[in-house]
Amino acid sequence: MLTRYETPETLSLSHATTPGILLQRGFEHRLAAKYGELSTRLQQAGDYLAANPLDTATRSLRSVADESGIAPATFSRLARALEFEDFEELREAMRKQLGRRVSSFAERADDLRQSQAEESHVFLKTARNSAVANIDQLIADSEPERLEQTAKRLSEARNVVLLGALGSTGIAEYAGYMGNFLGPNWKQAGRMGASIGSAICDLDAQDALIVITKAPHATVSIRAAEEARKQGVYVVVIASSHTCPALKGANSGFIVPSEGPNFFSSYVATVFLLETLIAMVARISSPETSERIAEIERQSHVLGEVIG
Repeated sequence: MLTRYETPETLSLSHATTPGILLQRGFEHRLAAKYGELSTRLQQAGDYLAANPLDTATRSLRSVADESGIAPATFSRLARALEFEDFEELREAMRKQLGRRVSSFAERADDLRQSQAEESHVFLKTARNSAVANIDQLIADSEPERLEQTAKRLSEARNVVLLGALGSTGIAEYAGYMGNFLGPNWKQAGRMGASIGSAICDLDAQDALIVITKAPHATVSIRAAEEARKQGVYVVVIASSHTCPALKGANSGFIVPSEGPNFFSSYVATVFLLETLIAMVARISSPETSERIAEIERQSHVLGEVIG
C-alpha cells in the first residue's frame, strides 16, 4: 500500500484530514495515516490486526479479542478512530486489501523447500502474479498529488541523499545511479563502506534524504532518518509496514507491498515507485538537465563505458 505520514510542518497539506478522503482507503492505509494520533492501546490493537490479517478476516470479534488479549471494545474504538462504521466494515476492508502474514526468512525458505515438487512454469507464473499484484496495489492506493509534492521537493533540494542498508543497499545504489543523471547533488550514503554519518552531518532544511527499508528494519536507517529530521532535512521513507519507526517523523512516507513467493522481501514495487518518482523529478527539471544527460551519454561513449 502507498500512504503518507504527516508532520506538523505538512499537516495542513494532508489528505488524511480532508473529509471523505480517508474513507476511500483500506485498513492499513488508514492505520498508517492515523497511527501517530492513536492511544497506545489502540496502536496495540492496530498492530495485532495488521500482523494477523487472515485470522482477523475469518474469525469473530470475540475470537480475535480472546486470542489477542485485547478487549472487543478496543477493536471497536479502533474501527471508529479509523473512520470505519464498525469492526465488521474494518474486517471487510482487511479481506480486500491485506495479504498474508509475513513469516521469517527461514520459515519462508523452508516453505519453498517443501514445495519443490511444483513445476517451474507454475512457480514462475506465481512469482509474476505476485509482483504484478504488488504494483497494482501500490497504484490502487496511491495519491498522485502526494507523489507530485514529493517529486517537487526533491527537484528543489540542494542535495538528495539515498540510504538503504542490508537488502536495500543495492536498491539505493540503483536509485542513486539514476538520480545522478539529473544532477551531481544526488548521492548514496554509505557507498563502498563510506561513513553514513559523513553523508548526513551537513544536511539541513535545504536537503532531502530518501530512506529505503524493509522489515526487519536496519537500525542505521531508522537512526539516520531520525537524526536527519532533527536537522530539518526533508525525509522520505519507503517502507514495507506501518510499524516502521522511521515513518513517524517522515515528511513523506510510503508503505509499499513487498510480498512474494521468495523467502526474501520483494523489491519489485519499490523499484517501480523509485523509478516513477525519479521520472517525475526529471519531468519538472530544467532544460539544463537534458543537456547534462546528453553530455554524460557522450562521455560514456568516449570513455568506452558503453557500446551501441
